[in-house]
Amino acid sequence: MTYILGIETSCDETAAAVVVDGKTIASNVVASQIDLHAEFGGVFPELASRAHVEAISVVVAQAVRDAGIAYDKLDAIAVTRGPGLVGSLLVGLNFAKGLALAVDRPLLGINHLEGHVYSLWLTEQNRSIEFPALVLIVSGGHTELVLMTGHGEYKRLGGTLDDAAGEAFDKVGRLLGLPFPGGPNIERAAQMGNPATYKFPRAKLDETYDFSFSGLKTAVMRAATVPPSAEARRQRGGDKKAQLRTGVSVNDVAASFQAALVDALVEKTARAAKAHEVTEVMIAGGVSANQALRQAMRRETDLPVRYPPLNLCTDNGAMIAAAGYYRFQAGQRDDWELEVQPMWPLTRSTYAIES
Repeated sequence: MTYILGIETSCDETAAAVVVDGKTIASNVVASQIDLHAEFGGVFPELASRAHVEAISVVVAQAVRDAGIAYDKLDAIAVTRGPGLVGSLLVGLNFAKGLALAVDRPLLGINHLEGHVYSLWLTEQNRSIEFPALVLIVSGGHTELVLMTGHGEYKRLGGTLDDAAGEAFDKVGRLLGLPFPGGPNIERAAQMGNPATYKFPRAKLDETYDFSFSGLKTAVMRAATVPPSAEARRQRGGDKKAQLRTGVSVNDVAASFQAALVDALVEKTARAAKAHEVTEVMIAGGVSANQALRQAMRRETDLPVRYPPLNLCTDNGAMIAAAGYYRFQAGQRDDWELEVQPMWPLTRSTYAIES
């Protein structure tokens, strides 16, 4: 058996996990920072990196202990190298380097987006995923449509040109006065609203596979809020934020916004799946937890639609360990001069990974 320790600190979760043979989760520990960032309505990078420093040694030790193994039982240590927040990534990578040196184990730098992809392998232990597959990666900072033709072989078909889907959820949630994070709170509000109340735009972008949600966000703002008055803008200590229009239903706005965003994601994904003759569609990342997205995707395609359980949708160490397993099997070994890659697209690997 091959034991991989995965460490994830790309944003606002300090996470570590041990995965066996790329499929079986032996442990999975996550220290969330949601409460820390809630008052800002989004992730505050400096606070995030400090929180990682405070939590990482405890989280990693707990993951190894929960797995019921000693450090010398590990075969390799996989860590998120990017993309993500620079400070947060540095905490995880430097800790992983020190640990790998201390226990004399190989170090593997993993793409965070590839980690989200391999969260699907943790839910399909008894079934081989067939290629080519189409992967919609929808997280807080990324919206990518990727054709996967084999392990480690990716072709980016399209992605967001501005706000990612998760960012749009957070910004609209803040606009509507909902708690952070916006995604789950908008979904809850939408369940009590009418999605036909507002006809918000769906960006087509000349029939490409790219996405744009900034126009949708602006349309929601114009429909639902009153801009601050000139007097409010002049007052240094006054409330300069837009206020909800009188009579506006937060639930109806949330439902209409969610419907527009989901429509855009599903339409392009279903069209790409047909054009590239894939065997199945996979959804990964934090927004893949959205039930409206899951249901709409199943309605719009006859192909199998796969998505992780809720606890593997958001950032976690298990997905990094799972991706690390396939990298380890392919012979990847990174040296101690490995650096973080805050902007690191998921493209075709420079080597093939055997299944």
